[in-house]
Amino acid sequence: MRILVTGATGYVGNHLVPALLDQGYQVRCLVRDPSKLRPFTWASQVEIVEGDLENTEAVRAALKDIDTAFYLVHSLSTRDFEHREAVISEQFGWIAHQQRVRQIIYLGGLGDEREGLSRHLRSRHETGQRLRMSGVPVLEFRSAVIVGSGSFSFEILRYLTERLPVMICPRWVRTRLQPIAISDVISYLTAALKLPPTDEIVEIGSPDVTDYLGMMRYYAELRGLRRFMLVVPVFTPELASYWIGLVTPLRASVARPLIQGLRHDLLVLRPEPALRLFPGIRAMSWQQAMWRAVKGYGLEGDPKNFWQAVGGDWEETRTYWEQGRIVEIRKRSVAADAETVFSVVSQLGGETGWLYADSLWRLRGLLDAWIGGVGMRRGRPNRPLQVGDPIDFWRVDVVEPPKLLRLKAEMRLPGEGWLQFHITPQSNGKSTLIQTTAFEPHGLLGLLYWYALLPFHALIFSGMCSAIAERAEGIRDRKNL
Repeated sequence: MRILVTGATGYVGNHLVPALLDQGYQVRCLVRDPSKLRPFTWASQVEIVEGDLENTEAVRAALKDIDTAFYLVHSLSTRDFEHREAVISEQFGWIAHQQRVRQIIYLGGLGDEREGLSRHLRSRHETGQRLRMSGVPVLEFRSAVIVGSGSFSFEILRYLTERLPVMICPRWVRTRLQPIAISDVISYLTAALKLPPTDEIVEIGSPDVTDYLGMMRYYAELRGLRRFMLVVPVFTPELASYWIGLVTPLRASVARPLIQGLRHDLLVLRPEPALRLFPGIRAMSWQQAMWRAVKGYGLEGDPKNFWQAVGGDWEETRTYWEQGRIVEIRKRSVAADAETVFSVVSQLGGETGWLYADSLWRLRGLLDAWIGGVGMRRGRPNRPLQVGDPIDFWRVDVVEPPKLLRLKAEMRLPGEGWLQFHITPQSNGKSTLIQTTAFEPHGLLGLLYWYALLPFHALIFSGMCSAIAERAEGIRDRKNL
């Protein structure tokens, strides 16, 4: 079966594609910018059609010889998203009809139309109707908040709870909803492929009801954070979106329509279609979904997904937020092969030291030991590294010679930290060294810790990256003598 996935670079899409590949489907992706697929290991296994959904020729090429098309696109980042979604969904449906597509599977949003919907949710429902106008059977799933690390709604919750010890919450945090785990969403979407062409609306969600306030309180409990939250009787989606844009790395323009959608309850009012069509799927509770996302367990918190997401094209130095972690990437072209570069990074620590500003590394170790941490007294093993080996105040998390070494920090920190070296070979015996530091701050203290040490990090990690390259090039020169 040939499958088209639109929105493959989005949160649901980049979880769906590998699930489809694992089940043996042939997958094609229509993407505006193919470079955004490079971080994902599955990108080489799919057929890529470059183009925008507004481009009829690109859509026609993408839908050629397709059996089922997943429609997962969203236009919240554009000011006129209602008009744009109406145009592209109607056009997509008619071209799908012309290309004899058997089934369209669409993921929209919950909401009771009798209560009046926000612009965002009204557009979500109208998109399903316009796709259906084409005559192609449309299986429309409707969900509320999708719980998983990287989901925009979940990241709003994460950042607000992590960064604000005291919160004055508008009344939309009391809107009742039934969240759903990303793994359950993927289960529904993939199971839909085993049905005959179906034209139906299926509402999906957790079996229990909560609200944003309950989710934030449970997140704080899971993270061991003490938070005071006071709910006030105002709605203020405009003000709330600006506040989210100020205290989180998320865009206010995207948060605003999502918050407006919380004006009314987002509940599964018609559970019968999901039970009838998918009797083998029982969505997990929202508490279990939150636990899996926060603790990094399973599909929605798999560390592989995070480390894939930090890839892609970047300048030589780049700092940004990804899934609740601060990421710093340094890239260096090295005039030595990957094996030589890996031999240098795999000897770091212990008697070798860290090649740059060793006195600062030792000072950090002394401070760590003083406050009851492991310090740097453990050294390192005198053999090839294995997962679990200690290196000063780090521990080997992943080692794949000669391309990857990832260390997890074990010094006392108000959060969790990682240091990764990824080496890729180039032509003419050269290689590229990509050094990544990632820090997941624990509450406001963790955030303040990171920014207080930012000048030292810039000095130490930049110097170390350059020193690794210079030592590897020196080894290459001695071999060539």
